[in-house]
Amino acid sequence: MSRVLNIGLDVGSTTIKVVVLDERTIVYKKYLRHFSNIRNTVVSVLNDAKASLQGHFLTLMVTGSGGYHISQKLEVPFIQEVIACTKAIKIMIPNTDAAIELGGEDAKITYFGESIEQRMNGTCAGGTGAFIDQMASLLQTDSPGLNELAKNSHNIYPIASRCGVFAKTDVQPLLNEGAAKEDIAVSVLQAVVNQTISGLAQ
Repeated sequence: MSRVLNIGLDVGSTTIKVVVLDERTIVYKKYLRHFSNIRNTVVSVLNDAKASLQGHFLTLMVTGSGGYHISQKLEVPFIQEVIACTKAIKIMIPNTDAAIELGGEDAKITYFGESIEQRMNGTCAGGTGAFIDQMASLLQTDSPGLNELAKNSHNIYPIASRCGVFAKTDVQPLLNEGAAKEDIAVSVLQAVVNQTISGLAQ
């Protein structure tokens, strides 16, 4: 039986995310790095979702830093990502006080209350997904691997959080001196927390 399925497509600075909803039930989702090949990755993701979509009425809305041009090409509505996140949180988790989103190259915090306050980082990608990826690469893993390593940590080292270059100059000597990767991993994540608190939460 035909249903109305709602598709959300997020074209970010480093990844493509798509979710297909039947009301509030997820019938398909995908998270994929695009490696700057945005058009082909969007086509690949939508082709992959095709089996879940056939025979149904569809709505589609696009968001994300790279989504505006995609929405124009597809002739579908575009919604700015911070607005989209804010609306979703108000519907799904209305008791939220604050939400933090770490994107590939930016970080955002939204305070919910009588009036909504939003802050975003500046031009530096410190404490964002790109920062996490770079640090994970130094440990020869990826961001989920960084998280797994951090679960078994015992010590936290100070690591610069504002810049990946400065952070690397902190991490590389730790590696050379034989510091446990688990401890370096948790230190990287702590650096992200520090950057979020100092840069966004203030």
